[in-house]
Amino acid sequence: MLDEILGLPAHPLIIHATVVLTPLLAVAAAVYALAPRTRAALGWAVLGLAVAAPPAAFAARQSGAELKDGRFSSAGGRLGERIAEHESFGTPLVLAVLALGLVSLGMLHVLRAARYGRPVEIAVSGLAVLLAAVAVYYVVRAGHSGAVAVWGS
Repeated sequence: MLDEILGLPAHPLIIHATVVLTPLLAVAAAVYALAPRTRAALGWAVLGLAVAAPPAAFAARQSGAELKDGRFSSAGGRLGERIAEHESFGTPLVLAVLALGLVSLGMLHVLRAARYGRPVEIAVSGLAVLLAAVAVYYVVRAGHSGAVAVWGS
């Protein structure tokens, strides 16, 4: 399903959406959480990114699994180790981006509704900032390990 786009391996093409959308969501959500004056300008961006980034991360993971199965299933040695390391970041990245997306949507609701009280607002904002850091960590680790797998160290 996600193995090729116009005859090219899909994974190297699809990952760019994740590499762009995840840090954008992380920054937008963190700024939205920490800088109340920016909320009017950032609300729609956070909403759109929270909806778009998780499917992009999922598509990147799925296309990577199909690329491995289709072209690198018998890879051994150093290449096999590099691919396995890269693959190990796929699921945590998807979960981190999904969690960040869901918490960002919840944060939008809580901070706009202004009926949950300051402790809830602080908790959801703090969780969004924490998950933003986790998602960026995993997208950087996945991206770096993928580059090392392809280009060497």
